[in-house]
Amino acid sequence: MSGRLLIQARQLGFDRQGEPIFQTMDLDLVAGNASIVLGPNGCGKTTLLRCLAGVIRPTSGELTCHGRRALLGHLPAIKAELTCRENLDFLRRFHGRPALATNPALARVGLAGLGLRPARTLSAGQKRRLGLAGLLVARREIWLLDEPYASLDNAGGELVDQLLDEHLDNGGTVALSTHQRLPQINAPTRLIELTTPAKDVHS
Repeated sequence: MSGRLLIQARQLGFDRQGEPIFQTMDLDLVAGNASIVLGPNGCGKTTLLRCLAGVIRPTSGELTCHGRRALLGHLPAIKAELTCRENLDFLRRFHGRPALATNPALARVGLAGLGLRPARTLSAGQKRRLGLAGLLVARREIWLLDEPYASLDNAGGELVDQLLDEHLDNGGTVALSTHQRLPQINAPTRLIELTTPAKDVHS
C-alpha cells in the first residue's frame, strides 16, 4: 500500500574509531517513494545503506523496519562458480518468498539464454544485470541499492529506472546511492545530500 512507512530512522549515525562517518539524520522510507543518496566519495553513502539494511549496527539513533530488505551492493553479491540460474535459484530458496520465476527474471534484465552460463564469465554489466534479477526472484519490500547504475550503458540505466518504477508501483520503497545518473522515475523522490562531519581542530 502506497504511503506505508517501511523504515523509520531517527538521529541515525555511525562512528568509526570515534569519528562520525556522516551527520546524524532522520529518514523515513515510505511505500511508493524513493530516496536518492548523494555526496562525494567517502561521505558515508555505502555505510548509510548498510545501516539501513541491518548489515552493520548504527552507533547512534533508532532504526525501525517494517518490511523485508534487499541490499544490492556496489559489487553484485553473486557466486562466480555458479551459473546464472543457480545464483537466482539460491536467492529464491534463501529468502523463501518467491516472486518472478528464474527464467523470466533473466529475460526481464536482458540475460535470456544465459541461465546455464557460469557467473564468472559474465561482463561487468551482465553481472550488474544478474544482481538486478536477484531483486526480482524474491519478494522484499525495501530495496537498498548502492550505485545500481555502475557498469551499465544507457539501456541498462533505463532498465534500472523501469524496475524502480515497477517496484514502487507495487508498494515497495527504495533508497539508492548514485554519483553517475539520477533516476528518471515517475514516483515521488527525496534527495539526501550526505556530508562528512567537520572535524574539530585543536591548536
